[in-house]
Amino acid sequence: MTAPSRRGLNDAVTRLWGLVAPAYDLPFLQRWVYRPPHDEVIAQLRAHAARKVADIACGTGILSDRIARELQPDAIYGVDMSDGMLARARARTDRVQWLRAPAEQLPFDDGALDAVVTTSAFHFFDQPAALREFHRVLAPGGLVAVAALSARQPLLQAPSVNRWKPQHNASPGEMRALFEGAGFAISDQHRIRRPVWTQVISDLITVGTKS
Repeated sequence: MTAPSRRGLNDAVTRLWGLVAPAYDLPFLQRWVYRPPHDEVIAQLRAHAARKVADIACGTGILSDRIARELQPDAIYGVDMSDGMLARARARTDRVQWLRAPAEQLPFDDGALDAVVTTSAFHFFDQPAALREFHRVLAPGGLVAVAALSARQPLLQAPSVNRWKPQHNASPGEMRALFEGAGFAISDQHRIRRPVWTQVISDLITVGTKS
């Protein structure tokens, strides 16, 4: 379970994202900040040929909608905790099934999905609990892809035991340990490719499969 203090902080963050949902869709923000990790996730899903996909912390649904249009899976679910984000997502498309739930308590049966993805939000999760939940809802051989902020210098990382922080940006080594601790075999991990003028954003994609 998520620690109460951390859940309180994350509830405040969720309310804030509900207020700023309209700004989230600004074209320059989507193109330069969010599209690079979205492209990476689309490529991983295409290679895996996933047919039932959940996009966790889907925001206003841009990635979920792309998955539906470009990959045409049998089912695509967009999951978020923000009512404001989900309202904009529902207005965007009806190709996606939109659900309100936390990453740590997903509304899916055991082994129900072929892939779980999340972009630019993992730093707000209870990370071990979320990855255990991703493992639970995936079928054997299922794919998990996490694109997350990750500082290049380990000294800039705050220890994950600091529960007073509303976020934790895991290092590459921590991400590998978290994946393996949840039961995933890591198949890929690399820095997300970005235009030079946006490389101040340091993010990492880590990909694994359920044995």
